[in-house]
Amino acid sequence: MVGFIDDQRGKHGVEPICRVLPIAPSTYYDHLAKRADPARLSDRARRDAVLRPEIERVFEENWRVYGVRKVWRQLDREGFDVARCTVARLMKGMRVSDLLCMIDPVHASTKGSMHDDLQGTSGRTS
Repeated sequence: MVGFIDDQRGKHGVEPICRVLPIAPSTYYDHLAKRADPARLSDRARRDAVLRPEIERVFEENWRVYGVRKVWRQLDREGFDVARCTVARLMKGMRVSDLLCMIDPVHASTKGSMHDDLQGTSGRTS
């Protein structure tokens, strides 16, 4: 949304755009100030900025197959003190996941297997 305001503010101005969009002008200006001066970022945002490239590096070095747990363990081995849920949150935000999460659910079904033969039965074979 901030990018859109940046693109359109020359034509329409920030305040008129913000009146139409669900964003306060102060939020837009605060975002610009944080972009210009990273010291204004929260501790969490600064920590995330440090961890994102490390998570990406570990993920890429391991052929893009490591999931959250293995990336977290590798970061711990390398001396990064970070919670597993933090690694999970960042990987989700970066759209980085292991290959098993990318399986197409249409092809991962049991359609055409012997499960189709058991529908409607109580589970007994006799």
